Amino acid sequence: MSNKLDRRKFLRGSAVAGAAALATPAIAQNATTTLKMQASWGGGIFLENAQSYVDRVHAMAGDALRIDLLAVDSVVKTSQMQDAVHRGVLDAAHYVPAYWYSKSKTASLFGTGPCFGWSSQEVLGWVHYGGGQELFDELMGELGLNIVSFFNSPMPAQPLGWFNEQITSAEQMNGLKYRTVGLAADVLLEMGMSVVQLPGGEIQPAMKSGLIDAAEFNNPTSDRDFGMQDVSKHYHLASFHQSQEFFEVTFNKRKFEGLPAELQAILKYASEAENSNFYWNNTKRYADDLNTLQTEQGVNVYRTPDDVMAAQLKAWDVVVDRISEEDPFFARVIESQKAYAKNVMGYLNLNQPDYKLAYNHYFA
Repeated sequence: MSNKLDRRKFLRGSAVAGAAALATPAIAQNATTTLKMQASWGGGIFLENAQSYVDRVHAMAGDALRIDLLAVDSVVKTSQMQDAVHRGVLDAAHYVPAYWYSKSKTASLFGTGPCFGWSSQEVLGWVHYGGGQELFDELMGELGLNIVSFFNSPMPAQPLGWFNEQITSAEQMNGLKYRTVGLAADVLLEMGMSVVQLPGGEIQPAMKSGLIDAAEFNNPTSDRDFGMQDVSKHYHLASFHQSQEFFEVTFNKRKFEGLPAELQAILKYASEAENSNFYWNNTKRYADDLNTLQTEQGVNVYRTPDDVMAAQLKAWDVVVDRISEEDPFFARVIESQKAYAKNVMGYLNLNQPDYKLAYNHYFA
């Protein structure tokens, strides 16, 4: 009897082991999920940043998840990327909300809104701990968009940009044809400028041909890559037109929710991990390229005059009040941001020493 039982156990065990062995190749074949993500960047430091996010996902997910990162216009135009993700033509995108804010001006508040005394670091704090993510998700629901988005990479304030002459007062900007994007276009129109919204790759040719008189993109590294130093020698740093921007990484919602919970978590937390890497890497690169522009390429670098930035703040007030009256949801987001900024920046402004005082002590 014992021999019969042992034989039966052996046969049952062999059957299970055999079934597992047969199933293993099929599991292995289906183990890797690949997501097709298009970036808004054709090259340069921002495409490197997108790749850095992808590399973090790969490092954490192993063979379970891969992201196929595609450069700008690989599948659709930048203006069509959000719709492509919504429809599932793309699984994901790497861009900024300013590129699709025409659907809702509230989108511009996620990175390119008014400055309430805060930087991109604190706006990301509002996204994660001040109700910003919930408001963004509500906006996606109102717009009927089948997407899930995460935000990362706190950008330094964007320069006012490149001009044909040094700007010493706000009056000089009146009537200038200027390139920017997002809600900043409304603000600079309020200041009397003539605003043209162009993709990054078209900025330098437009200024060279005289189509525009002045332009901004984002940072010294990208500006140098575009060759802006070849069409202008007057570069103004510091501005409130886009002083707290960051990236949006967006996924098709059905595709995202179809992933195992651990892979969803990796996509989310890789976004958070990229925050630190972006800031450490990019600020060093920006500083190095600004030095090259000044010392090797003959660019005059100025800090934007205070009266220009004060005029920007007044213009923001007009734009924000006008849109808030038209759009109650926009007004809700503004009030949420103000409450967070007043609280957090109240603490930081009291606590932070004057870093410029210390800098000047050693280097001025």
